[in-house]
Amino acid sequence: MSLLETKIDIPAEHEKNIFGQFDEYVKIIEKTLNVTVIARNGEVKVIGETDNANKAKSIFSQLVELSKRGNTITEQNVNYALALSFENKEASIIEIDQNLICHTIAGKPIKPKTLGQKSYVDQIRKKMITFGVGPAGTGKTYLAMAMAITAFKNDEVSKIILTRPAIEAGEKLGFLPGDLQSKVDPYLRPLYDALYQIMGAEGYLKNTEKGLIEVAPLAYMRGRTLDNAFIILDEAQNTTPAQMKMFLTRIGFGSKVVVTGDLSQKDLPSGAQSGLDVAIKVLSKIGDIGFSFLTGQDVVRHPLVQKIVMAYEIYETKQSRGTVRDSGSNKVEAKSIKSYKVRSPKQKDKRNKGRK
Repeated sequence: MSLLETKIDIPAEHEKNIFGQFDEYVKIIEKTLNVTVIARNGEVKVIGETDNANKAKSIFSQLVELSKRGNTITEQNVNYALALSFENKEASIIEIDQNLICHTIAGKPIKPKTLGQKSYVDQIRKKMITFGVGPAGTGKTYLAMAMAITAFKNDEVSKIILTRPAIEAGEKLGFLPGDLQSKVDPYLRPLYDALYQIMGAEGYLKNTEKGLIEVAPLAYMRGRTLDNAFIILDEAQNTTPAQMKMFLTRIGFGSKVVVTGDLSQKDLPSGAQSGLDVAIKVLSKIGDIGFSFLTGQDVVRHPLVQKIVMAYEIYETKQSRGTVRDSGSNKVEAKSIKSYKVRSPKQKDKRNKGRK
């Protein structure tokens, strides 16, 4: 085992951004790569095994470049750079950062943050219809919304249409008060949130009054032909095959469509088939339709969300194989569960007399 001591040039004005509060990002790199990072008198040294020390140096170099571009370094940036370093792809972080979509109303740049997100955005640019499939927190809806608003501002489309199936997430809410719009608004709230952040409440209301932005439940799409519009179908895993077919056949000339969904979060009745599942199987060989499958590595919310997504993926994989683990870590085969017949009182009496 050969140790390497290498120096890294990190400008003082970027050191705080790259090291994180209380050097939390440095500690993550040290723990993951089993290296030691020493910062003294403006000089940063990395000590560790040759391969790991070189990985750490490369990661710091990429983070410095991100910081110089005006980015605030987050734990997600550090974790993703580490993940890419094991595939020798850490330089891809700079390539991803160059892919600017637009700015929020507050001036914050919106960019893809992972290779999966970059591929998703590229598919939206190239294809007429794009399916974005992946777990919660991968930016499916938000990035699609940013692309829609950019296309609208650049006069590539004349209208934005946002829709999703109005279905409860495992709860029965009963009858909601108010007019029809008030009843469907709670289901469409995530779409409003993204619109307000990117376009601003005033810009949204102004364009809605003109009929240029429409947010509606999926049922409203029946019988329409949607020309020259950017259409986003969110939560597509909760559509039925008939609804999905209805939606996809509404598309007119000059339109672009993004369908987003998470196959692990279906709220359909038990046994019902998802329209998203069927669409992926039926349309996968059509060249003008793009499919982007995001994974737990593309989660850009709090790092804990990524761990939760990964844990559920492992659990569901084991469950699909028919093997789960109980609290005592003993294997329980699904096939080994016995089914017992329920006997009527008369049958029990006969059985007891026979024993006598």
